[in-house]
Amino acid sequence: MQSVPFSMDELKRRTFLYFWELADPQFGQIPDRYPSLTFSSIAATGFGLSAYLTGIENGYISREDGAKRTLMTLRALWAMPQGPQESGVSGYKGFFYHFLTLDQATRFKQVELSSIDTGLLMAGILSAMSYYDGPEEAEVNIRSLADSLYRRVEWDWMLNDSMRLSMGWHPEKGFIASDWRGYNEAMVLLIMAIGSPTHPVPPEVWDTWCETYRWMDFQGFEHINFAPLFGHQYSQMFIDFRGIQDEYMRSKGIDYFENSRRATLANRAYCIQNPGAFLGYDSMHWGLTACDGPANKTVDRAGQSIRFHDYWARGACAWQIHDDGTIAPTAAGGSIPFAPEVCIPTVEHLWNDYYHELIDTFGFKDAFNPTYQEDHPDGWFDPDYLGIDQGPIALQIQNYETGLIWNVMKKNPYIQEGLRKAGFTGGWLDHPLNQ
Repeated sequence: MQSVPFSMDELKRRTFLYFWELADPQFGQIPDRYPSLTFSSIAATGFGLSAYLTGIENGYISREDGAKRTLMTLRALWAMPQGPQESGVSGYKGFFYHFLTLDQATRFKQVELSSIDTGLLMAGILSAMSYYDGPEEAEVNIRSLADSLYRRVEWDWMLNDSMRLSMGWHPEKGFIASDWRGYNEAMVLLIMAIGSPTHPVPPEVWDTWCETYRWMDFQGFEHINFAPLFGHQYSQMFIDFRGIQDEYMRSKGIDYFENSRRATLANRAYCIQNPGAFLGYDSMHWGLTACDGPANKTVDRAGQSIRFHDYWARGACAWQIHDDGTIAPTAAGGSIPFAPEVCIPTVEHLWNDYYHELIDTFGFKDAFNPTYQEDHPDGWFDPDYLGIDQGPIALQIQNYETGLIWNVMKKNPYIQEGLRKAGFTGGWLDHPLNQ
């Protein structure tokens, strides 16, 4: 394939196509990965619903086609069987299972009923609810179905005695012992749970969440630490935290957007420092987040024993280092709004330097590792795309350029309600777009 020079529009268009071209024609679900086909991901489906909005705004598809696809997806989600059974259902109490089968869109094996993945799905659903505001029948139906799907989720059922949301539930053994403690990707989940008009959790859940923050210096940047960059990206794909603050951030004198900027710069600084002496790391080759990896094995290299991983939550912060030399383009691509001065040159460099190994129809493959040279003399390059890593690239480029998803979500009454109840004030929240 002949290389194509980098442009933000080309990257955005190709990444959008992952969601548009690969969505299941019957259920609208987005595959977890491609070209390996394993199961669909409800979080990736949520990202897809928002990605369709970028397609409309950039002229890749018509508004009518976007609405048609969205309505089909929402109708399928509403009709999917819900219940406490161990198989043959797609969800329970409004939540959905983390992964669904490709043929029936029902629970894949024994995966959990996932609170965060349902949350990311619902964020995409709420973006559709607020974007399609026209009088056309399809858009009226989208708003109605989106509202119904969100109101059906029994967020309070997932709340434990410690005032924290469980990470999930299995019909075989009940709630997962692990629960959501800050700081990570679950901000948007908690905001939607607090803002629910039907099954809300108490606003105090936000205070409990903040109690577990770790404000620390890492690489010269003081911020709430969380090692993988996806934790700093996912919620801020949907909510514009610029200029709005909760009690915790008021005490620190910054907002969550600035926190993610510092986390991005610290991640880059760690890679430049490169304490693990991995090949290729420098100011244009960096970015640690959850992604695919080359293998689950230990390799001896130049007298050093390196443990490589396959899929792993890579990252670096003051209290945790998970690094095996694997770089994920979504780390820089999904952080473009936070630090465009370093993220855009990095993404452009990766595109131009590794076009034939890393770029194809849907933009960036998921990851690469120059250090892992077992049967790969030039390093390892992932053959797959991952839906949950494609989403941050598509949505965050659009947010950087026009604020599209942020502005759509600013209109949503449930997001506004959740933020206010959690104690956020200032900025756009004092003057919401729908008032």
